Amino acid sequence: MDLFSSQFFILTLALVGVVIIVAALLSGFIDRSDVPQVGVFLALGAMLGPAGLQLLNVSLDSPILRVVATLSLVLVLFTDAVSLSIAEIRRHRLLAFLVIGPGTLLSAALIALAAWMLLDFSPASAVMIGAALASTDPVMLRGLLKRPGLPETVRLALRLESGLNDIVLLPIILVAMAVLSHSNLFGVESARLALELFLLGPGAGVTVGLLAIGALELVRRKTGVRRDYESLYSLGVAFAAYAAAEAVHGSGFLAAFCAGLTIAALDVELCDCFLEYGQTTAEMTLLFTFILFGSSLIWQGLLVLNVMTVLFAVTVVLIRPIAFLLSLSRTKLERRSCFLIAWFGPRGLSSLLLILVPVFAGVPGSEQLFVICCLVVLLSVALHGGSLMLLGRTPPSPAPAPINRNQIDAATPEANDGGPRPIAAENDTDRISIEELRALQSSGAPLLIVDVRAENSFNSSAFQAQGALRIPADKIVRRIAELNVPRQTWIITFCA
Repeated sequence: MDLFSSQFFILTLALVGVVIIVAALLSGFIDRSDVPQVGVFLALGAMLGPAGLQLLNVSLDSPILRVVATLSLVLVLFTDAVSLSIAEIRRHRLLAFLVIGPGTLLSAALIALAAWMLLDFSPASAVMIGAALASTDPVMLRGLLKRPGLPETVRLALRLESGLNDIVLLPIILVAMAVLSHSNLFGVESARLALELFLLGPGAGVTVGLLAIGALELVRRKTGVRRDYESLYSLGVAFAAYAAAEAVHGSGFLAAFCAGLTIAALDVELCDCFLEYGQTTAEMTLLFTFILFGSSLIWQGLLVLNVMTVLFAVTVVLIRPIAFLLSLSRTKLERRSCFLIAWFGPRGLSSLLLILVPVFAGVPGSEQLFVICCLVVLLSVALHGGSLMLLGRTPPSPAPAPINRNQIDAATPEANDGGPRPIAAENDTDRISIEELRALQSSGAPLLIVDVRAENSFNSSAFQAQGALRIPADKIVRRIAELNVPRQTWIITFCA
């Protein structure tokens, strides 16, 4: 199918529409039932594929797969990087080092060894599939990280891993690709590869990130930037970084990550929409890609079923717990937390996207690697998805009861005789102490606590105000009006 044909355009629009509609309609059901979102969209792809309605048939050389897979990987790398908190990584540098260094790299090395021994792959091919299958699936992890009963150390470790592991594994794949593609990788050729991988790509990403934030800050001060356009800005930065690196023969994927990491390191105050829109778009492209894979490609993994491939797939699933338990053995984490971190490393779209990099580059033997990856991903979706459903049956921690209209109407007369008044007026400030807040709560006055922290601060913090309603600072006036909060209600914002 021609990339610029009307048929391709109509198919693309139809699939985008299906993904958005189905994702929206099923979001509540998936959250309540703990059914793996990945499994739902793979099943939807199968329904649309040759074995179902025959509306979709995607092969490895389909233009739509190349475009969507590239967009997905670029957005995942960029949003993972820009969502990182450098301060959080510094505070928990030992944990970050253990999950990314010994944990991820040891997993990749052991999987590569298993591929070399069980499947008779060449060393370079084994390294590529080892790196790809050491990556964790961001969509399945996102569902786990949203669970309220998850221990905070587990949430932190998995969030750090999902944000950093792809950038550790991608260069390994790129180097292995170069080894397979060039018979003589010494001297000038190795210097050229190092220049492209570790200087041109990251350099382009850092440059685009610096220029993008500098331009945004300048225009903000001079004329201001509309919120809806600032939400789109993140996509522009990611795509510009990728294109800039490819233009100078560097790695666009490394550039996208480095652009996001540069923005995170600058620690500028970004509109929540900057992160939210990028993350939502990335998730939509990931689900879109799952439908493409589910139509036919991923089921190719079932065609290579034999004793050795099944043994390899089971070995891959078991290697991560072993590697991570060894890596975390010297830490002071609770045993349950260590087991949760070690087990929940689902293989999914990240593994398939990483192994598609050599496939799209035409590296010899890479299509066989892709098929083996498909088998492992199917097994992982079944096992880890089932584990998520079992974990979801554990009763969560009770959430504080929200303030309702009856509570507000039952407020004391002192609270109803006027609008909100500043506390600690003797200091001419609108701050309130914890003791004053408790006294206000004890009085029975209608009270609304609003958490207005920026997205990065909110996600990286283990502390939350009890009963607080999460509203971004730039939306608070509109949201309070929409909630129709009575004038006599005390509104206390929390931003620590």
